[in-house]
Amino acid sequence: MNLIIAAIVGIAAIVLLIAVAKVHPFISLMVGSFVMAVCAGVPFDESWNSFTAGVGSTVSNVGLLIGFGAIVGTLLFASGGADVIVDTIMAKTPLQMLPWAMALIAFIVGIPMFFEVGVVILIPVVLFAARRAKMPVVLLGIPALAGLSTLHAFVPPHPGPLVAISALNANLGVTLGLGLLVAVPTVIISGPLMGRIMAKWVPIQAPEQAAEKEAVKDESKRPSFAQAMTVILLPVVLMLAASVVDLTGQTETAWGRTLVFIGTPLTALFITAVVAMVLLGFMQGRTREFINGEVGKSFASVAGIVFIVAAGGGFKQTLVDSGIDDVIANGITESAMNPLIAGWLVAVLIRLATGSATVATVTASGIMVPLAQGMSPTHLALLVLAIGAGSVFFSHLNDAGFWLVKEYFGMTVSQTLKTWSLMETVLSVVGLGCVMLLSLVL
Repeated sequence: MNLIIAAIVGIAAIVLLIAVAKVHPFISLMVGSFVMAVCAGVPFDESWNSFTAGVGSTVSNVGLLIGFGAIVGTLLFASGGADVIVDTIMAKTPLQMLPWAMALIAFIVGIPMFFEVGVVILIPVVLFAARRAKMPVVLLGIPALAGLSTLHAFVPPHPGPLVAISALNANLGVTLGLGLLVAVPTVIISGPLMGRIMAKWVPIQAPEQAAEKEAVKDESKRPSFAQAMTVILLPVVLMLAASVVDLTGQTETAWGRTLVFIGTPLTALFITAVVAMVLLGFMQGRTREFINGEVGKSFASVAGIVFIVAAGGGFKQTLVDSGIDDVIANGITESAMNPLIAGWLVAVLIRLATGSATVATVTASGIMVPLAQGMSPTHLALLVLAIGAGSVFFSHLNDAGFWLVKEYFGMTVSQTLKTWSLMETVLSVVGLGCVMLLSLVL
């Protein structure tokens, strides 16, 4: 109970500092982590240990991805590639169908692509499309985020579903098929449909990005649509190739190891950034000095985002190290309830406590192993999906993704809660509903 109280006090401190005292989120997250650690019984001179470890791990993963994504995004805008992509999409898509088009693009891209990679690659283009179409950013952004987040929660080869499949000894093919089946209605409801409602609550316009002002206006000097889309789709192809190798058990072969290496998010985005420099820079007649200048500008544009996201990772790690997830999980599993609902609820509470969808999935799937004994292959797959649905419930202040979305969209904490956090909650509940319906007929 003391751990739960400590978590509540820490979260309350962050909310009050940001919403009432108007303190910068980075400072607020540091203070909240310190307060929570001390309330949880950690000696004050050791209170930063978990926070700094979480900051380090977040920067080494999400932070680097944001950096490479910023390079790609800046070059897309500066070269006019973003204009080419958006002009082509808008020319072929009626305005009222743009939210659905964004959801479909994110759904396809999100199958192999990690959520954070999808955000840093796709969202800048989505923001630009919203500006060009003069639509509220939420109207186009929420469908894209719903597509990326849904696939991240339900479909292998994303890490959460793969770990759950392994822990519960579920069939990968069955889980993949059912996951895609659940994902379609989940994306539709939590994306385009909810986005239309949320856009009325938060009718803000997309923030202008620095590289837009310097974008090439002369259409003859812009890259082709194929060149621009190559940069967008390259990480998708690289990650998909790595996933195929992993799923077919070829990871020990020489070519398999090579594909897995270049398909890891960090390597894939590094390669994409280099290709972007060539296709959108050198091949458009740009000098080395110009390209290096754009790379430097890209880092400056996301420095604040990296620090805030890293601080969110630090707060998450402080929560994880406190052991609050074990307290929550043990309480749930001791009660008698439907295993699918129990798996979802365990994942929900760990997600709320730790802010990590992957931690929630890994922990919940391990806890649910005894309850999974004797379940049929289809119900084991449904248990994996139920846990995945619970793992994305209500992203809030302790989730690095919360701050990533907030900063990209230029929203306040309150606006992010009313849009991104609510979308994640709807996604989670609709996903569970679809799983329960399938459990009645399978």
